[in-house]
Amino acid sequence: MTAGTEAEAAAGAVDIAAADTAARLTGLVRALRGHGLRIGPAETVDAAAVLDVLGFADREQMRAGLAAALLRSDGQRTVFDAAFDLFFPLGVGTPEAARGTRHPEEKPRPGHPDPVRDELRERIAAALAADDRAALAGLAGEAVEAFGRYGTGSAPGSDGWSAHQTLGRLAPETLLARILAALREQDREQDPAPDLSDLVLADEIRRRIQDFRALVAGEARRRVAELRGAERIAERAVTPTADRIDFLAAGRDQLAELRRTVHPLARKLATRLAARRRKAARGQIDLRRTLRRSLSTGGVPLRPAYRLRRPARPELVLLCDVSGSVAGFADFTMLLVQAMSEQFSKVRVFAFVNRTAEVTALLARGDADPARLAARILTDAKVTGYHGNSDYGSALGEFAERHLDAVGPRTSVLILGDARNNHRDPNLAALRRIAGRARRVYWLNPEQPALWPTGDSAALAYAGVVEMHSCRNARRLGELIARLLPV
Repeated sequence: MTAGTEAEAAAGAVDIAAADTAARLTGLVRALRGHGLRIGPAETVDAAAVLDVLGFADREQMRAGLAAALLRSDGQRTVFDAAFDLFFPLGVGTPEAARGTRHPEEKPRPGHPDPVRDELRERIAAALAADDRAALAGLAGEAVEAFGRYGTGSAPGSDGWSAHQTLGRLAPETLLARILAALREQDREQDPAPDLSDLVLADEIRRRIQDFRALVAGEARRRVAELRGAERIAERAVTPTADRIDFLAAGRDQLAELRRTVHPLARKLATRLAARRRKAARGQIDLRRTLRRSLSTGGVPLRPAYRLRRPARPELVLLCDVSGSVAGFADFTMLLVQAMSEQFSKVRVFAFVNRTAEVTALLARGDADPARLAARILTDAKVTGYHGNSDYGSALGEFAERHLDAVGPRTSVLILGDARNNHRDPNLAALRRIAGRARRVYWLNPEQPALWPTGDSAALAYAGVVEMHSCRNARRLGELIARLLPV
């Protein structure tokens, strides 16, 4: 090959690498936008400049640079990291250390010893005890190679890699006692009087195990992305940000993360409502005052005068179903409204399962644990009768009979629940009484509209009386509160 040919080939390779980098970056941006992150052309151009300056020599430095260019808040970092690992993976294909880890004929029969698994668990325990991040990353690749493959290959798209299957076989949580014993022994050799308690040490090992689980999940996602495309896996397998997690599908950890977003969201909504209130205070033009002002500008009305209104802050009543999976939705909404209570002249909160009780005082206790709000309401308030199933008809009827004085012409009522009435009487007359007395009544339903006509749901019947809105996540809840509540 001549020198000119070599130069042309090198230039072509650079062009291909640049095109691949641009495709990966635009794919990452599309995936992040699909998860609700607001990333415009300016941020994308900044990210491209970051890649041009930092290059690919230090992957973690590149990750940090792209995060600084593309993200606007810390809460978006988890989604970014998972998507970044798909579009800028640590490697391609099977890692070198994982090759030959397991052959199909070597798979043990159920109930028989598995030397590959036992040997891998020993090395994982040693790496966790030493907190060797590099070794744990390699072991995650070996674990997925050995235990994560599923499918037969006979049907297109049937093959893949499963982090759940891998972790189920390895059970790294069961290594805690072994690692603690090894660390205690090592600690006694170095210092007869260790300064770390067993509780602190156990929490540290649990954190390391959780990090290893995340490495296994990332490795499985990377391999599946190679089979089916990074953008498709980013859409389906990357956990969304906390404000986009469905209330009904959220687990305990996700609900805890949601509760941590209550006060930032409350501040944002309070700012929006205050801005709307200031705008609403400006009424129609005061013609006499405007003409008087225009005398100083030669009769030209450069500074219009307005008749100022003084709108009173509205009252708010929450009527919340705290039963079953709906409790997480009601819990979050009650905490959110309590955090922004200064935007209303009065806030009263009622909870129900099949009986209705006021829980405003329980919610106002600042020393209460937000994670146990729904459980505390079920314990301390009389929200259930002779059975523990939801009965919207009975709950609405009791509210209309005993608590209707909480509703007045300035009151907005928010009803929170999935309207699943266990095939009982929906008591539409009680809801009409509440709607006839209130300024506005809105029903926020955490189920998607396609499910409203199914099973024991009375959603369509209630939607014929009051406005019903689908409210599946915190982002949607914030949008509805900012748009629906009066100023």
